Amino acid sequence: MPIVQGSGSTRNEHQKNKGVWSDSGSPGVVANSIIGKPAPLKDSLKKVTGEAVYADDMKFPGMLFCRILRATVPHARVKRLDITKAQAMPGVRAVVTGRESGVRFGVLPVSQDELSMAQEKVIYTGEPLAAVAADSEDIAQAAIWAIEVEYEALTEFLRPQDSLKDVEPAQQIHDKVEKKHPKTNIHKAVDQEFGDVEGAFKQAASTPNASFKFDGISHGFTEPHAVIAHWDAEDRIQLYTPQQVPHYTHRALAKVLDLPMHQIQVIRTTVGGGFGGKSDPFQHEMIACMLARNTRRPVKVTMDREETLLTGRGRHPTESKVAMAFDKDGKLLALDSDVLIDGGAYGSFGVVSAYYNGVLSNGPYLLPAFRYHGKRVYSNRIPSGAMRGHGSVNPRYCTETLVDMAAVELGIDPCELRLRNFLPPNSITPHHKFRVTSTGIREGLMEAMKRSEWSKKWGKLPYGHGIGVGCAWYISGSALPIHWNKLPQSTVHIKIDMDGGVTCHSLAADIGQGSDTMIAQIVAEVIGCKLDRVHVKSTTTDTAPIDLGSYSSRVTFMAGNAAREAAEVVRKDLAAAASKLTGQPAQYFDFAGEEIVCRSKPSVRVGFMEALHEAQADRGALIASGSYQSPPLGGDFKGSNAGLSPSYSFSAFICELKVDPDTGFVQPIKVWAAHDCGKALNPLSVEGQIEGSVHMGLGQALTEQMRYRNGQMLNANFLDYKIPTPFDTPEIEAIIVESHDPEGPFGAKECGEGALAPVIPAVGNAIFDAVGVRMFEVPMTPDRVLRAIEAKARKEREA
Repeated sequence: MPIVQGSGSTRNEHQKNKGVWSDSGSPGVVANSIIGKPAPLKDSLKKVTGEAVYADDMKFPGMLFCRILRATVPHARVKRLDITKAQAMPGVRAVVTGRESGVRFGVLPVSQDELSMAQEKVIYTGEPLAAVAADSEDIAQAAIWAIEVEYEALTEFLRPQDSLKDVEPAQQIHDKVEKKHPKTNIHKAVDQEFGDVEGAFKQAASTPNASFKFDGISHGFTEPHAVIAHWDAEDRIQLYTPQQVPHYTHRALAKVLDLPMHQIQVIRTTVGGGFGGKSDPFQHEMIACMLARNTRRPVKVTMDREETLLTGRGRHPTESKVAMAFDKDGKLLALDSDVLIDGGAYGSFGVVSAYYNGVLSNGPYLLPAFRYHGKRVYSNRIPSGAMRGHGSVNPRYCTETLVDMAAVELGIDPCELRLRNFLPPNSITPHHKFRVTSTGIREGLMEAMKRSEWSKKWGKLPYGHGIGVGCAWYISGSALPIHWNKLPQSTVHIKIDMDGGVTCHSLAADIGQGSDTMIAQIVAEVIGCKLDRVHVKSTTTDTAPIDLGSYSSRVTFMAGNAAREAAEVVRKDLAAAASKLTGQPAQYFDFAGEEIVCRSKPSVRVGFMEALHEAQADRGALIASGSYQSPPLGGDFKGSNAGLSPSYSFSAFICELKVDPDTGFVQPIKVWAAHDCGKALNPLSVEGQIEGSVHMGLGQALTEQMRYRNGQMLNANFLDYKIPTPFDTPEIEAIIVESHDPEGPFGAKECGEGALAPVIPAVGNAIFDAVGVRMFEVPMTPDRVLRAIEAKARKEREA
């Protein structure tokens, strides 16, 4: 696992100013003892031994079981919904329908368009209509089938183009749509133009352009949706849920149930995979709470795989028309894109998606002129939402394909053309004012080229064997929170009592990416204790301070900085105690190996527990709080907040593969994956994130797609929805690039999402190198590859 040094930003000066310990061993500082060292995740043994408790594992006395009745048509008025037979069945304790709550909710304040259950009409096949709580799952399921429903068909909008048309208000999917298009089903329209786009294309030597189509895909997490709600003896709702965003769920529950937030506790259970698919407040969470309130008994909802896929929020199906302009030397001049995004039935994160599909194309290359027209539409299909690399993955495939096309046309090596255009460190993008503090993409691409022997392979391998490249960048958390207020974006509390255990409280959700371990590493490093002394409590809203959750790759940067700040408060208390015990100035002490050592007199040292008990004298437990709030960033135009981040990660991937020209089957052989994560706080975890991103990206690239007929998903199971298996996964060489971000905790920035986007164009460009065809539909399934090969052969014969 090679680690490459990238282009940092005034690293040493920043570390001195912030009191950061360097891994360089420079005079006057202590080399990192925990940060930068591989460490197993704190919950890893629980998971591999079966000790981890998931929501479906949990049982409560008197617990009821819930099943949900779902719509069987994509768009219709509900003429009749008769629940009397279900209510009369033995063992049924409660039945609820949309009449129970007409309060709309959603993850974004600007798109509150979801109901707990449909009321007057249904808007996609799979939308909840009613729910039953019963003594057993079998009874609940039988009761669901006893509910009678009659529909009156409405116009179905199953293609995104249909949603662009003017329709009668009664046929619109939602009342609230884009103001500029009030008679349509357009959810959000974004139009941005900066610089002289037309002039750039007129003077360009190369203007590659194409139309692209992307099928929708699912997150494919292992654990299906499962929650338990309990209205307890203190008249409080306790919701146990595997959520990525407990805070937003907490807010939505308060709104839907009409309760103050303090009367609700959200408890995050172990999350069996999320990838963005558990980052919305969900209807089944509201339903479970409503049934628990009605029965005053615990109620469990566990979905099967089909229901989980119908709940959706996966990657948006997208159609894109994109053009780029380059001069004769390969300098990028302009980007022009027109994107149609199928949002499905609800808003979810869609307003953000509409912006991200355009603005996140302003990197990793310097872009002098930019034009973007994006429309996200409502349709009568499964709701789309946020998925790993939200808003950046599909447009990245478009731009990286066109960059390769320009390279071929201009006779420039594709990697060399990219090297000529990368954003430099310590810069601000021309139009959207994205601040680039550190970047290691140049070093990463050069290392991947060296290790893959790029110069010996590109354009030189035998027919059917190819190599391709793809580059990307991504945010380290959104600079602006979803709810505009003065609260911190992340907060961490630390408590150390007389037993010496260091307890960290945070609401940052560990969803398998290792955020609990990250917080523990940072705190242990700062106060010089062993990692196993630090315990992270991040599951309940009652005890954890505010954190906005695990999405947009925000946790390492934001929660990490909050943990660092809290730990520094504790460090000062312990240093003062050591000073009192030894008579040496507090600022002279270093912390490492469970000792506090005087820098000027190394023989003078105090044990961790001795200093702790001295610090606790006459005050009790040491308690500290740290928080993070992103600095002011960006411009002042409409939509200027979209894409802003305190830092950006950068990636450069190379893929080698083989294509069978007789079948169109693509077999990746090896991926060299260079990712700039600022500083690898835990190289083992970073390597795992990179490998997971490659695996997930290969799924979208080659096999995964949500297939529909008349609004019904046809492959709502893991037999027909084709996720790559370990046998399909090629060798992956993770290359960690460290650019030492000046504002990240110990120089770190994101590594969980940004590493997905580049693998897909790397595959597409390698297919071109192998068999000479460009792929404009994703996934690049064998039938599509074979059609492209046959079309090329026909064209050559005709010529």
